[in-house]
Amino acid sequence: MNTTNLSWKAYLIDLDGTLYHGSRMIPEADRLITELQDNGIPFLFVTNNSSRTPEDVAEHLKAMGIPAKEEQVCTSAVAAAEYIAGQMPGCKVAPIGETGLITTLKNAGLTLDKEHPDFVVQGIDRNFTYETLTKAARWILGGARYVLTNPDLLLPSQDGLMPGAGTISAAIRAASGVEPIVIGKPSDILMKHAIARLGLRNEEVAVIGDNMLTDISAGVNAGCGTILTLTGVTTAENLPSFVASSGVNPDLICSNLDEVRKLICNNSH
Repeated sequence: MNTTNLSWKAYLIDLDGTLYHGSRMIPEADRLITELQDNGIPFLFVTNNSSRTPEDVAEHLKAMGIPAKEEQVCTSAVAAAEYIAGQMPGCKVAPIGETGLITTLKNAGLTLDKEHPDFVVQGIDRNFTYETLTKAARWILGGARYVLTNPDLLLPSQDGLMPGAGTISAAIRAASGVEPIVIGKPSDILMKHAIARLGLRNEEVAVIGDNMLTDISAGVNAGCGTILTLTGVTTAENLPSFVASSGVNPDLICSNLDEVRKLICNNSH
């Protein structure tokens, strides 16, 4: 494919599996971000991970040597809080998740209530228990609306793959019989939130990510360009099966982040 005239003006960059595995930076991630900044190419970090606040995400990136600012980070938790506040300002929410989700919901002016919530908001929760599953099912069967920050079934970590928020959601969906409102990728709700921050049209933005089922599908759903990097969930070996299951194809495929950097920075206008 001819890449000498990339038409994209800005990039939405995934984190887990794209720039790092756990606390280990993927090679060339620091150089990619540094050169995007040096070339004045707009970008945002867009993550389905709801466990950290944007400030925490920026600190996590900086600790690995990747330059980052809080205002450059879009998380599924922030988009979920914005969505719920837009639906029912100041309503009662029962979070199933970690610090990043709970803090973000509070910051959006929502009231935490684990008795009679209007919304159940679920993200990754590494302390998820049978008791929590029971409560979630009862809240939802009692009329609470179910919002899922992200549907990732697996997450890459430095020790290998681990179950994601989507795996927890599968249990809640089975128990309640209710499908959630999905905020994160592949839903376009998180994407619209990020694109609005950039102030560009959908077709002027490309998504960079490692996951065909979330990152690349989200880019296609939002009408953006897509660049798949084979640094995390998707590999050269499993790519055909992911193409079949997702029903989408990336615009461009890069084996590593050095290829991504050269592709973008050598072809910037």
